Amino acid sequence: MKMPRRSKVKSERAEEVLQGPELMFEELDGLLGYRLRRAQGAMHRDYMAAVAELSLTQKQTATLWLISANPGVSQVSVAAALGMDRATMMALTDRLEARGLLARKRSTIDRRRQELYLTAAGTKLLGKVKERIREHEERFRRLFGPAELKALLAALEKFRALG
Repeated sequence: MKMPRRSKVKSERAEEVLQGPELMFEELDGLLGYRLRRAQGAMHRDYMAAVAELSLTQKQTATLWLISANPGVSQVSVAAALGMDRATMMALTDRLEARGLLARKRSTIDRRRQELYLTAAGTKLLGKVKERIREHEERFRRLFGPAELKALLAALEKFRALG
C-alpha cells in the first residue's frame, strides 16, 4: 500500500504557524502599551504554568492573599483593592467558598457586610501558591541587574498611581 505524499507547501504553512511568520512591526514594537502587554503576557503564561496544578487564577490568588493578610475583610474592600466590580467579586468568592478555601460570615457590627476568612485548606493552598510565585518571580527578576530592577519597579509604580 502506498503512503500518501505530503505536500511540502502544507508542511511549510504548518511550520509558519508554529514559529510565527516573519512580520515587519514598524512602530508597533516601539509602543509602550504593546511592550507592556507582551511583558505581561509572558509573565502571565509563566505564572499559569507555575500554579497550574493548584487551579487558582491570579485574581483568586490575590483574593486569598488579601484575606490572609486582613482576616475579616469585606468583599467590597477586596473588590476595590483589586479593581473588580461587585458581581465579579461575588462570583469569585462563591467559587473559592465552594472549594472550601474561604468562609463568609455576617459582620456582627453591620449585618449587610460579609466578612471573609481563610479556612485551614485555604491557608494551606495559599502557602503552596506563594512558594510557586516566589520561584516564578525569581525567574523574571534574574533578567535584571539590581539597578535595572529598582528602576523598573519605580517606573511601574507610576502606572499604579494612575489608578
